[in-house]
Amino acid sequence: MKIEFVGAAQTVTGSKHIIRTAHATVLLDCGLFQGRRRESLEKNRSLGVDPRDIDAVVLSHAHIDHSGALPLLVKRGYRGPIYATAATRDLCAAMLDDAAAIQESDARYINKLIDRDHVDMERVVPLYDDTDVLSTLGQMTSLPYHRRERIAPGIHLSFLDAGHVLGSAITVLDVEDDGETKRLVFTGDLGRRGAAILREPEIPSGASVLITESTYGDRLHKPVAQMEDELAGVLERTFARRGKVVIPSFALERAQEIIYALKRLRLRGRLPHMPVYIDSPLAVKITEIFKLHPECYDAETRALLRGTDSPFDFAELRYVSEVEDSKAIDAFPEPAVIISASGMCEAGRVLHHLKATIESEKNSIVIVGFQAQHTLGRRIVERRPRVRIFGVERDLRAEVAVLDGFSAHADQRDLVAFAEAVREEGPLRAVALVHGEPRAQQSLAAKLAGRRFPAVTAPAAGDVLTF
Repeated sequence: MKIEFVGAAQTVTGSKHIIRTAHATVLLDCGLFQGRRRESLEKNRSLGVDPRDIDAVVLSHAHIDHSGALPLLVKRGYRGPIYATAATRDLCAAMLDDAAAIQESDARYINKLIDRDHVDMERVVPLYDDTDVLSTLGQMTSLPYHRRERIAPGIHLSFLDAGHVLGSAITVLDVEDDGETKRLVFTGDLGRRGAAILREPEIPSGASVLITESTYGDRLHKPVAQMEDELAGVLERTFARRGKVVIPSFALERAQEIIYALKRLRLRGRLPHMPVYIDSPLAVKITEIFKLHPECYDAETRALLRGTDSPFDFAELRYVSEVEDSKAIDAFPEPAVIISASGMCEAGRVLHHLKATIESEKNSIVIVGFQAQHTLGRRIVERRPRVRIFGVERDLRAEVAVLDGFSAHADQRDLVAFAEAVREEGPLRAVALVHGEPRAQQSLAAKLAGRRFPAVTAPAAGDVLTF
């Protein structure tokens, strides 16, 4: 068995890993790379995978850095099955269609700027369109948690709950090769213990090989309650300045978690009297999809949904879908909270809100998730004095608050505990760290080595490990 690491190798975007045996080839995830515009376009267009070689695709969850290149794979000739949980398939129907629409919209907007203002930028061509998305959805096969399924010669798949986002799955592959069966476990993105809404990650048994994410391998999250208090502080300071709070957020999971946190603050009397806008058609759709999949919830959230007190609604909350309503938010002169996608500030409506607010000291930008290198979100976290939005340099004068304790990713403590639990349940022989930047991976590898884990590696893109 050979494992080739194509994407999310010593970086956190573009998740793609290829499993090869003498009889079959399976692709784990097929995500888009996010970062510098030119570099991202080149990497995404090259894809890094030959569709003709793949017998089956297994998708861990619906985040675009894990699923977003699937329509490109299909566009280039892949005709096999794509396995995912039912919730992930439903989410992909919304998210991939949105990704295609954003690509088309951003290409149209940026190309218009280039033509009008002679901006020195490469013209943008969308990677795929809604027709490619429809074809992709037609090839997706839903697989419930815990059901074992043969997906290719000598390879059986089962899903466990990863606790990261709605429908997220730990991939368990039983691989028969040369008369021997090995169990490979791929975490996808692993959820944190004690988080709201979803169940905690499950522990697989019998693993020989563990491929685990390492996004926060070098740090520990603050308690969620402390994050809520810090968020309340930002809201109160900004309200006193009569400003706006912009929260760039992934439409999937993070937006719903922030809504839930704001509802709890309101119940505690910590939410100032200001409207809260969810300005993302995708987040609106996804919140509706959440209601269709109670099988993914923890007991507390299921109890709320059975009653009349929805965790995703309160009096000040406004869901915004129409473009004109979105534009009106920035023209509104009073304090407001704006939750908008994308989470790394690389596309979508949040760019327009940042453009309108970033140069005023009365406003605040709240970062609630990991920001990859070379993204606008990372430059805001680093508090660069000037940042580029739509090709134009702008002064960063707004208050910046980084609340990464809201992250849906496991931190170092959770990652180590998960790996130890997997080792206790099986003959673990090797650990490969993916979906993390080098510093985080080095720190996590040192922790695991200190606990005498065997053969801990952090493969680079293009590396192949043989088992």
